[in-house]
Amino acid sequence: MRGALAVVAAVFAVAALPGQAYAAGAPGSYTYDPGAEPVGGADISAEATKLEPGGVYKSAIRSGKKLYYRLDLDAKTNAYVSAVVVPKAGGKVAYGDGIKLSVRDSSDDECSSQDAMFGSAQYPRPLAAYASRRIDEDGICQDVGTYYVLIERESKETSDQGEWGLELRYASEPELAKPSSGATTAPTAWPSASPPPPGAATDNTRRGGAGYYDATSLETGEWKDRIEPGQSLFYRVPVDWGQQLFATAELANSTSEKSAYVSSALAVSLENPALGHVADVSPMSYAGKPISVPFDPLPPVAFRNRYDSSDDVRGMRFAGWYYLSVSLSPEVAKPYGQKPIALTLKISVKGEAGKSPYKGDAGIFAVTQGDKDAAREGQSGAQAAEAGSERGTMKLVAAGGIGVGTMLVLWLGAWTLIARRRAAVAPVAPAGGQYPYGGPPQAW
Repeated sequence: MRGALAVVAAVFAVAALPGQAYAAGAPGSYTYDPGAEPVGGADISAEATKLEPGGVYKSAIRSGKKLYYRLDLDAKTNAYVSAVVVPKAGGKVAYGDGIKLSVRDSSDDECSSQDAMFGSAQYPRPLAAYASRRIDEDGICQDVGTYYVLIERESKETSDQGEWGLELRYASEPELAKPSSGATTAPTAWPSASPPPPGAATDNTRRGGAGYYDATSLETGEWKDRIEPGQSLFYRVPVDWGQQLFATAELANSTSEKSAYVSSALAVSLENPALGHVADVSPMSYAGKPISVPFDPLPPVAFRNRYDSSDDVRGMRFAGWYYLSVSLSPEVAKPYGQKPIALTLKISVKGEAGKSPYKGDAGIFAVTQGDKDAAREGQSGAQAAEAGSERGTMKLVAAGGIGVGTMLVLWLGAWTLIARRRAAVAPVAPAGGQYPYGGPPQAW
């Protein structure tokens, strides 16, 4: 009975999973990973809190601050730490405001760094950057020991000086299957011709998430959404080794009778599986008419891309989920109102999937069948994780049910055999109904 109830509960839980109607947050909101551990950055490196591989953390930084976090690294692992900076909605930001993220050794030598800065699109929205300690990169930061993540914030005096949220992630790159992964120089050429426009599915509405945690999964196709002024929407696309990603964002015309020119109205950014910034498109102005913003052709995903000096090439160094964020300026609301505007994303993933260079499970640096299923079904990252958990529960319930059923059959069989054996050896009452020894068999 308990096994049957568990099966019924699991079935209804799977049936109740939300589908493609996932709703993003209100303009200016950001969905943090609910499993993020609160952690405070330290002003002094000696007091820095240690981050653990695979960990997700929530922190904050004020204007002009420098915050340290600690890493304890061996002499063979490539370590990546990302930071998503989340300014408060309604705050003021200026060109050049943002953060610099770096990984440094105990002597304060910089291993690598990346900026997350506001450019001409001067309105608050989440920005992502990462830094790493990589083995055999320029011969620096190779030793085992203590390293530090340093986050530095810069804001103009006329900008908002209050706290900005931080979402930190620490990922370790898997061990290579072979000591050498092949070529040690970056590619210099790759296919640059844009593919034909992808076909639109019958039900091609995909509601974007409100953060990287709940980004909505997309596959090759044309996908429809709506975006409000001041809102940022998040999507993710699985891109395997050897595959090339093409993406275009299109904003439809406004139905308002007013007409005005809004500079840098639409900002679109691409991040890799470690949430390192890869590329963005020049923020497009909006005058109430349709606009289209494609990314420049990016190289196919390859291990060797890491040897390039530009973010848009070396950022395509992993297989896994690639993240798109689309932000619409709050200034659009002044002439056109707060009404959502139709948004179209055209996604094409070209090329056959290649072999992973890693040994064993590659974690986030791989594309699994579950990832492909999530992209086909339009699940958010949170929904895909929940569905995977439910599938695991169903397997356990099924296995438990089979085990209980087997034990029940064996028990009933044994009971029947014992009953038959007892019947076969039970004494027969003599004539006249008198048992020997003065009583029935129970009294012998």
